[in-house]
Amino acid sequence: MILRGVLFDLDGTLGDHDGSVTTALTAWLPTVGLVADPETIMRWHDVAETHLAAWRRREIGYQEQRRRRLRDLGFEYGPEALDEIFAGYLVEYENAYRAYADVPEALAAVAEAGLRTAVLTNGSAPQQSGKLARMGLADLGPVWTPDDLGMAKPDPGAFRGAITRWGLRPGEVLSVGDRHDLDVLAARAAGLRAVHLDRLGTGPEDEPHRIGSLRELVDHLHT
Repeated sequence: MILRGVLFDLDGTLGDHDGSVTTALTAWLPTVGLVADPETIMRWHDVAETHLAAWRRREIGYQEQRRRRLRDLGFEYGPEALDEIFAGYLVEYENAYRAYADVPEALAAVAEAGLRTAVLTNGSAPQQSGKLARMGLADLGPVWTPDDLGMAKPDPGAFRGAITRWGLRPGEVLSVGDRHDLDVLAARAAGLRAVHLDRLGTGPEDEPHRIGSLRELVDHLHT
């Protein structure tokens, strides 16, 4: 089956989420009485993944996962106060958000191959669309989130819902993302092709379709 489209993940794939988080926390943590040391930053990443996983399973709402992250850091306030505190972090995070340096080259290769592009991302629709706009990628293509699909990765239904809306068949779409569980295995379970973007070299060594940079994506666009 001929490849017709590339479905990109956003955070960790097109946008430097981890780097943006570190920059944001360094600026924000001291304003709320916490030290921006490596231990606290790692703690933030850990609690974020715990509660985002619960949200992906649809056990809690998106706003609630943010509140639980703050509670795990010791903030004992009501929902409105927690939302206000988190809003301060969001300002720093969104200001810090940047695209990876290898994105323009990869998108140029996709365009040269005559393929369509779209984004499937776990996150709120307004926030993720805002990130793409700040990176100059507002016109990249359709953007689908759990807000649109009613489910999140790694549910294969998220991929099926996205490509159905895109008007393509599973075998015509290549999923590209940094999370092997969310972007690769789940995509394949839905019938898509998939490439693992393993920027840190920590992914499964037996993954046959693994790249260390989006600059290597060109080698996977003509199969």
